[in-house]
Amino acid sequence: MPQSGPPDPRSTAVLLACARNGESVAREELARRYLVTLRRWAHGRLPRKSRGLLDTDDLVQATLARAFRRLDEFEPRREGAFLAYLRQILLNQVRDEARRGKRIPDMTELPEELPSHAPSPIEEVIGAEFLSAYEAALGRLTDGQREAVILRIELGFRYPEIAESMELSSANAARMLVARALVHLGEFLKEKSDGED
Repeated sequence: MPQSGPPDPRSTAVLLACARNGESVAREELARRYLVTLRRWAHGRLPRKSRGLLDTDDLVQATLARAFRRLDEFEPRREGAFLAYLRQILLNQVRDEARRGKRIPDMTELPEELPSHAPSPIEEVIGAEFLSAYEAALGRLTDGQREAVILRIELGFRYPEIAESMELSSANAARMLVARALVHLGEFLKEKSDGED
């Protein structure tokens, strides 16, 4: 867990280089820098069946641990690239937990008369299908567009934060990039929807 204290002013790229050289302070600062963002993104994404065995903090900690073990494989292209890398690891872990959750048998049966506020099986399928379509459409965007959409839509970054993270010239440049990316994303989702009709 990251230590408390003032934030390290070094860039993510510098921290990554130091972490690769075994500097534990750099690893702690990287964890501190991305912990809240990863928690926010992971919240509610863990499949219901897996929530008793694992929680969001466990997923985030496992994501950071896995990323730190593979630092030599990661090539930082710009400041926001490491966050996109962490998000992909986290997404893969959510998918793994979803697969594990399907293999866990239900432990007890509820009486028929007990009302359920959970989504029906069809609602869960529609949600899963939309998420799958969204991920497929996201995969068709350029790296920069994908990163911009993830930062804005999934992680809730403001445009100045996106500009800083992606090394763009201004918040307006970030706004334009997100807008174009969302248009493309919508087109890809529409294509998929039209293809299924």
